Amino acid sequence: MIFLLPLMTVPIMIFSIVLTVTSIALALFVLMHKGRGGGLSDLFGGGISSSMGGSSVAERNLDRLTIIIGVVWLAAIVALGLLYKLSA
Repeated sequence: MIFLLPLMTVPIMIFSIVLTVTSIALALFVLMHKGRGGGLSDLFGGGISSSMGGSSVAERNLDRLTIIIGVVWLAAIVALGLLYKLSA
């Protein structure tokens, strides 16, 4: 017996997977950022290190990746909201 999914559930499943993956990636990318001081990062030794005055290439690339993942995450949420609204 072949089980066919309704037409609307395939995009919902795809966007749900994208949302899950981007949520995990976004959390990891945010945690990889260097602490700027004055917050919880001081508890873990972030206040001890001296700042070099500028951001490195790796930090700027991490910033860009975090923004891109955040935009994809937001787009997946909007797409899921629209798909659920249309399927109801």
